[in-house]
Amino acid sequence: MHMSRLSILTRLRGDRSGLALLEFALSAPIVLTLGLCGIEVGNEALVHMKLSQIALNLADNASRVGSLSSTNIETMREGDINDVLQAARLQGAAINLTTNGRVIVSSLENVRQSYDTAAVQRIHWQRCIGKKSGTGYESSYGTTRSTDGTSDNVADAGTLTTSGMGDAGAQVSAPVASGLMFVEINYLYQPLVMNWVISPIRMHYTASLIVRNNRDFKQIYNPLNSATRSTCNLYKV
Repeated sequence: MHMSRLSILTRLRGDRSGLALLEFALSAPIVLTLGLCGIEVGNEALVHMKLSQIALNLADNASRVGSLSSTNIETMREGDINDVLQAARLQGAAINLTTNGRVIVSSLENVRQSYDTAAVQRIHWQRCIGKKSGTGYESSYGTTRSTDGTSDNVADAGTLTTSGMGDAGAQVSAPVASGLMFVEINYLYQPLVMNWVISPIRMHYTASLIVRNNRDFKQIYNPLNSATRSTCNLYKV
């Protein structure tokens, strides 16, 4: 009986038939975790790139859009703004941009209006899309009222600014007698596969481009009130 027990123990000690399965069981969680981390890092980098491109494309489109008259003066209409915002909406559909974020277009101008004594730097008007609201999602560099820019009256003149728009040390200002389109995107990134480890993070991107054409900066026009204004007191997709 004693020898039989020793024989069984000897055979068990030398048995290697389950070694591969044991190694797999020990290494699989590590390999899986590393793989998931790689997927998460790649997806986060992809979202960063998409947001950067959306901001740049929106600033570019907004700086070009408008109705050019026979006198070579371009007028900006509410429908034009809605068109460029729609382009950003479609471009960001895959990441649910307007559900999880906020997009703000500002017209930063340095012009002399009829009620000014000299050209002044101002955020004349802003238009927005996106459902996110509150700290971190509203404009970080100045806000305007929903009526600003809708007429050429001083009551709708917008917000004066002496430092332009942008982070400290990296502000941009409009050239004299012209303007630039400044875009802000604030987006709440939801982890793809690592939400049990990584908390949602806010991504922030800006872009700006000088208005390309000879634009009429008096106001945003809305012929026959045909377009719904995308003012920043609204929060919609």
